Amino acid sequence: MRAGALKLKAQLFCGDEPAMGPGKAALLEAIDAAGSISAGARSLGMSYRRAWLLVDEMNRCFADRLVDTVSGGGAGRGATLSVTGRAVLTAFRAIERRMMAAAEGEAYDALRGLLRDTPQAAEDC
Repeated sequence: MRAGALKLKAQLFCGDEPAMGPGKAALLEAIDAAGSISAGARSLGMSYRRAWLLVDEMNRCFADRLVDTVSGGGAGRGATLSVTGRAVLTAFRAIERRMMAAAEGEAYDALRGLLRDTPQAAEDC
């Protein structure tokens, strides 16, 4: 998330593995909207394989699965967010909103006031 010149990125780790971040949250939202991993991936311009690997990583990092899948032909197949998946997504987005709110105010204004609009040429430093 970007606020002017400041970029904030929340990430939650499970050991050394990134369990949740902005990209994975976007993937969960896309899966929820599309009803499948492949359609969610397509909507983000992501390969199915990449999306599947991210879903697998999330499912392995949390106590309960975040995405439930139903394979096979016919109605009822696809993917849905589990109750835990919805809770994780809601909590993660709330953390992001709080981070952005914390970035507003005097400290950011003071920092931004000291920042150039563009970097100086290397030979001028």
